[in-house]
Amino acid sequence: MSLNQLVKKDAFILIFMVVIVPLAGELKFYPVNETFRISFGAPAFFFCLLLLRKSRPFLPGFLTGAAIVLFRVGLDLMQHHADLAASFYQQFPSFFFYFTYAFLFFAVRTGRFKQRSIFIGIIGLMIELVADFVELFVQFLVFDTTMTLSKLSDMFLIAFAHSFVVISFFNMMKLYEAQSREKQIMKQNEHMMMVISNLYEETVHLKKTLKHTEHITQESYRLYRLLHEHEAGKKVSQELLKLAGEIHEVKKDNQRIYAGLSKLISKENMQDYMKAEELVQIVLRIQEKYALSLGKNISFISDIRGIHLHDYHVFIFLSLINNLMANAVEAIKDNGMISLVLKVSHDKIEIRIEDDGPGIPEKMREIVFDPGYTSKFDAYGTPSTGIGLSYVKELVKELGGTIKIEQRETKGTAFQLLLPIQNLIQRG
Repeated sequence: MSLNQLVKKDAFILIFMVVIVPLAGELKFYPVNETFRISFGAPAFFFCLLLLRKSRPFLPGFLTGAAIVLFRVGLDLMQHHADLAASFYQQFPSFFFYFTYAFLFFAVRTGRFKQRSIFIGIIGLMIELVADFVELFVQFLVFDTTMTLSKLSDMFLIAFAHSFVVISFFNMMKLYEAQSREKQIMKQNEHMMMVISNLYEETVHLKKTLKHTEHITQESYRLYRLLHEHEAGKKVSQELLKLAGEIHEVKKDNQRIYAGLSKLISKENMQDYMKAEELVQIVLRIQEKYALSLGKNISFISDIRGIHLHDYHVFIFLSLINNLMANAVEAIKDNGMISLVLKVSHDKIEIRIEDDGPGIPEKMREIVFDPGYTSKFDAYGTPSTGIGLSYVKELVKELGGTIKIEQRETKGTAFQLLLPIQNLIQRG
């Protein structure tokens, strides 16, 4: 269980409060008289009260006040062999400080001002001063103690310091929580981007399948008409017409799926477009995690050249580059380097991905983009699907761009994509 989850549980905070406040109370001095102490117990108590979500007004004050008195009486008995009744008589006024403090804290509903730090600091200052006066009043009734104006000013300064030290720590904790939430949201957003970019990839394959199915349907119907014109082929033509109808039904089902995926993906808003720098950082983070999951030590280098005036479509960008980067990661055996370069040239963007892996033989470069081609096998000898590069080529073609493979001078492979910028940016 994380710290954030623990502090959201009031029961844990109450237990923590009952233990830590008496201990903090032993860091003390006596500015007013021999029985009225100033310690770190008050700021520790204030901090714990700020952490509470829901609690009964009297419970924190009663439990902490009782724990304080019992703890101090126990110390007196162990350290000074004091009389139990005398020790209790001396220590019990402290109970009223914590009880009053908690009661006032909940009475003015301090928790509703957690987003206004200065206001909480002022409330904490006033509550501590009132609680101090209540404790002093009890001591006056019991011990007939006195108070001077200089001692009052000391109490004010100490209460002021307590309140704003606590607020400083509380704000630091809130800042940590906000940063943790921001990191969590960033991870969720990256995950959603990858899910949608994968869906985008599937729509490209589905669109190609739709075109192929449409072509098969048309050819089947053409053959039906040719056979239907001859008496001998009428029976076969009826079977062919039935087959064409079934293919047409498959096409309609695919069209419905394609329409649903397109509707999910094509709701273009500002979140669908990001700056080149942000997209490159996302790609590198994803591929670094992928390399680590494969047990590989790979260095990733990025270089963004030129002035990128526009934000780029997230899912097109990620689905293209992640496919090529993942291929580079898989091609490297154990250790290596992968570089990603983005360069703007007039109305086109050049994307270049290089690795220092084994490279692709020249005779294989013509067929690496064919569907089903693969040189990768898993630990059990099962080949990869071989559709990654064929998808990239199909999408690049659809965007009006080009892709080519270059062999590096030393070793490795370089993929160069040249894409029209207007097909990657938001229209309108």
